Amino acid sequence: MMCTGKCTKCTCTKCIGIALLPLAICAIISNLLLYFPNGEVLEASRITDLVWFFHGILGAGILVFLPAFMMLGAGGAGCHANKCGMVLSVVFAALGAAGGVYCVIISSLGLISGPLCDIGDEIYVYPFRNDTLADNYLLNQTTWSICKKPENVILWNIVLFSLLLAIGTAEAVLCLIQVINGLIGFLCGSCLKKRKTDIAGM
Repeated sequence: MMCTGKCTKCTCTKCIGIALLPLAICAIISNLLLYFPNGEVLEASRITDLVWFFHGILGAGILVFLPAFMMLGAGGAGCHANKCGMVLSVVFAALGAAGGVYCVIISSLGLISGPLCDIGDEIYVYPFRNDTLADNYLLNQTTWSICKKPENVILWNIVLFSLLLAIGTAEAVLCLIQVINGLIGFLCGSCLKKRKTDIAGM
């Protein structure tokens, strides 16, 4: 039945909130590490431009903290006790899903286009940005030697952008589940209220 399982939905909401918190923290840390390729401190102009979109800090981080904290609060006593709470739950979950999707998009672009690096004589360029998908550097590690500095910058970017891609995907899925959960809760509340009204009118 659509209008049953309130406790199950509340438990699901709290579990999603608990799962989102470490994901958001990991996303922020991963994004921050992208500012220090191979652990080095560089000038801002020598850091890959896509890092400045704050996809891990803002998208998969802050925008996901909001629904996570609300879900943890809603998972307690009086879970979604009123329509306002249920609507807010859906709105914040949708916001978190949008943040996750944003992180996925920027991370994908970061993986495809590759890092900014020194190809020699302090010349910083994006050596892989115009590659076709078939000739992408991800499939041809022999091209990695073109980047002289920072050391291991390609591997650094691949690992962190891949991690952010995975985190953003997981967050988007969890938040979308909560959107559905919240909508069912909203319908459930309306359904139960209608039944009570019908019974009282009999």
